[in-house]
Amino acid sequence: MTEGSLKAPARPSGFQAWMMAIRPKTLPAGAVPVVVGTAVAAADGKFLPAAAFIALLCALGIQVATNFINEIYDFRKGADTAERLGPTRTVAAGFITEKTMIAVSVAVLLVVFLLGLYLVYLAGWPILVIGLLSMFFAWAYTGGPYPVAYSGMGDLFVFVFFGLVAVGGTYYVQTGEITFPVLTAAVAPGIFSVNILLVNNIRDIDTDRKVGKMTLPARIGGGNARWLYFGLTVVAYFVPVWMWMTGYSIWCMLSWLSLPLAVGQVRALFNSDGRALNEVLAGTGKVMTLHGLLFAAGLLTPTFSVL
Repeated sequence: MTEGSLKAPARPSGFQAWMMAIRPKTLPAGAVPVVVGTAVAAADGKFLPAAAFIALLCALGIQVATNFINEIYDFRKGADTAERLGPTRTVAAGFITEKTMIAVSVAVLLVVFLLGLYLVYLAGWPILVIGLLSMFFAWAYTGGPYPVAYSGMGDLFVFVFFGLVAVGGTYYVQTGEITFPVLTAAVAPGIFSVNILLVNNIRDIDTDRKVGKMTLPARIGGGNARWLYFGLTVVAYFVPVWMWMTGYSIWCMLSWLSLPLAVGQVRALFNSDGRALNEVLAGTGKVMTLHGLLFAAGLLTPTFSVL
């Protein structure tokens, strides 16, 4: 997944180059699911602060590693060219060497693995399996002989790993179980993560098709992809309704305060093209963050009220 911004007008400093590679605007896709999963655990009376914090670090680490590996393989496959409408990619632009990016990617994944051993200690082998699969798909998303991002299946994998797996896994390390409500709560951050990817890939349809990167928007067209974004957004806003109707606090509906921002992004998506979609991409990240934080706050409100 990628973030939108204007291309760098001049060669950045080393720090700036690494910030470009990290893509801070994509980090909500890693953080929000952990926040939501922790909020559901707390609402169920099973909050473990240390486990939640380590889960957050691991999720962010995998997100960053995925971004780094994406740079390496898109550069190798020729997807990051001067024709690209998105932000400058550091490896393709020569700001960071491919060799350095590979070394740092491996280091980040190693740190994630070591941190994750604490979560394995708490919750057992299922977390080890989840962690190894997440690290594998951080590579397989754009790497390997059959990269997921080039097949049109990237959206499904993003929904699974940044929604069901991230939220469910965060809940599991704190409670030792998986419930249907937590998987329902996972639908919203999973959807918003998919929407971020959809905007990114709608913007890049033309350049992706030239290099055989057949993302979902490249396959179904920009118009259909825009309607998919709209439909997914509608589904996301019914998640807190379902949580409320199945026994959680009505305060879950706080997340609807983010609806005006979401409506604005849907309108902008249907009325924007090219580089203008970079703003929609950033805006979608803001919707995900605001919706997730309000949803979590709503889940936690009854807990705080009895303290």
